[in-house]
Amino acid sequence: MTLPPETPRPEYPRPDRDRSARWQNLNGAWDFAADGYEGPITVPFAWESRASGVRRTWLERGTYRRTVTAPAEWAGSRVVLSFGAVHHRAVVRLDGTVVGEHTGGYESFEFDVTDALAPGVPALLEVDVEAPADKRAIAHGKQRSLPRDDYDGVSFTPTSGIWQTVWLEARGRTNAASVVLRGDSLTGIDVTAVLAGDAPAGAAVTASADGETVHLTADADGVAKGRIEIREPRLWSPADPHLYRVEVRTGEGDAADHVTATTGLRHFETRGEELHLNGERIYMRGVLDQGYWPDTGLTAPDAAALLHDIELARGLGYNLVRKHLKFEEPLWLHEADRTGMLVWAEPACPSRFSPEAAAAFEAQLPAMVERDGNHPSIVIWGLYNEEWGLDWDIPGSPARAEAAVHAYERLRELDATRPIVENSGWSHVRTDLLDWHYYEPSIAGWKDAVARLASGEQEDFPVRLGPDFIVDKSLYADSSFPRAGVPIVNSEYGEGFTSLERAWHLRWETQELRRHDRFAGYVYTEFADVEHEAAGLLDADRRPKDWGGAVPADVNADTVLVLDLLPLAAGADIEPPAAPFALDVHVSHHGPDAASGTVQAAWVPAGTPVGTAVPQAQAATDPVKAEPFRLSTAVRLTVPAHAGPGRLLVWLADDEGRTLARAHLDAAETEPPNRRGARPGEFTDAPVPGLA
Repeated sequence: MTLPPETPRPEYPRPDRDRSARWQNLNGAWDFAADGYEGPITVPFAWESRASGVRRTWLERGTYRRTVTAPAEWAGSRVVLSFGAVHHRAVVRLDGTVVGEHTGGYESFEFDVTDALAPGVPALLEVDVEAPADKRAIAHGKQRSLPRDDYDGVSFTPTSGIWQTVWLEARGRTNAASVVLRGDSLTGIDVTAVLAGDAPAGAAVTASADGETVHLTADADGVAKGRIEIREPRLWSPADPHLYRVEVRTGEGDAADHVTATTGLRHFETRGEELHLNGERIYMRGVLDQGYWPDTGLTAPDAAALLHDIELARGLGYNLVRKHLKFEEPLWLHEADRTGMLVWAEPACPSRFSPEAAAAFEAQLPAMVERDGNHPSIVIWGLYNEEWGLDWDIPGSPARAEAAVHAYERLRELDATRPIVENSGWSHVRTDLLDWHYYEPSIAGWKDAVARLASGEQEDFPVRLGPDFIVDKSLYADSSFPRAGVPIVNSEYGEGFTSLERAWHLRWETQELRRHDRFAGYVYTEFADVEHEAAGLLDADRRPKDWGGAVPADVNADTVLVLDLLPLAAGADIEPPAAPFALDVHVSHHGPDAASGTVQAAWVPAGTPVGTAVPQAQAATDPVKAEPFRLSTAVRLTVPAHAGPGRLLVWLADDEGRTLARAHLDAAETEPPNRRGARPGEFTDAPVPGLA
């Protein structure tokens, strides 16, 4: 298929379910009419975005129009019209005849339009869209609502209308409308094909992968099930992200249908308080990514930008991306599969509770699992976030608690191969991961709270639910939830106003999480800035910020140093030492084998980049050995005195001189105590924890 050079997002959108041999991209210029606007719009960008050419917010309805012509050579095939996503309700017509309707702003959907679109004959395609300004009862995630959500301060420009690729596909007369693959047994691939078209019942289906073919027969409902045994299984993992291509064929000759779907052999599970991938323990080092771009909103401006985000996250040291409140494009998920990035996937949620809103939230789940469940990179399903859509009141409302439980059970029915988090953040009622969100401006306060949460002495923490509304939220909704035996992960943290402060908090807060072996992982907030929310390690254009010498890849490495020191302030971890001082250092190591070496240190001029070169050591410890997933005992480093500002580089070197882990301390004069007597780094008038 040849496209005009100006066609946006020209790539085939479903490499994970490949029918690219016969498809037609419908992105580009469409006619658009809405209240107060009539003119062109560029698909697939939301009408609020600059890229759409419309850039209108709070339009609640609009109509898209364009002429489409299926290729003449598709004669004899079935023709399917596909939409990546349309927010929120779409009614689709061809030459005035309704061919389908869909409600749900994040789900992909399709209509068989064979009877309405003859190959070679032009037809008028119209899409009427309704996008309510009042989104409180519908799934909308971080899209701003009018009236406002209770969490409006962390909401962004809405994404309305067509915001993912639109395309046509030619398929066989009887075809596989859905191909579900599961490789969690690690020895073979379970295949379920749901057929549509002329004669699904009793149709013959073949499924092939890795030189093996199975012959299946669809039942009376058009569902064919079978299993491909893999003779020499090659498991999928971040270190070896091997994918299997499963070719599914229905029918014979010119009427035959072919589709190639991909998956991997991998098993992700909880074992007590640990996470395991393919039988080996794994530690989750994640980053929260909201998937926004400055000029295109929730839609990536191009495929290169979309896929580059995964490379950037990996470069920051992360092995998992929590894709926040959004079904990300299959193209992105396929890249995560291909490159070995773990994914925590979750739907958007409403903001106010009602039985209807809870039902609308759950209505997304079958589409989420059907479209994205084949991806081995997705290792965790999330559901509600911070009781949004449950009015922040699971503990006080049996109906709201039951909504969270019901969503968990519904998702478990759809897919039992992944851990599920029913309400990310706090107030857990039924979950496979006990996760918590905590934003703490004081490093001393963070250090203490993390230790007490790890030991079980503390179960709650303060959360700002509004500018002047702070409550203590508990990990548990009630006393019936088990206090042990479920993996504990922090899935949102980070603090600081400036980029320097945020990088400083990243260093010290992350090391405290690594200090406690009970935790199974973390998710830092966040990957990149979004509009007014400047909490990213990268800015909105994905450029690195000033990290003040911090190296995120070192902070998030398999092997890190944990320093027994309470820092003073960003840019001044310690005062310049007038005399030698003792610094106790531990090693936290996550890998198959132990890490051994000596901790060494040297003073360098202030601002010297960390990791560019290893200086001559000025101090060294006795040998230290860190067993996997166990914090080492402390070794003592005697740090020499240093006059004036400077940077103390600290590293773990093995017997061959290779650097296994890095940290640093900045020495500088600090400001005198503030008017309330707090030390820098522990300001009592610091901002209150927030939400994400």
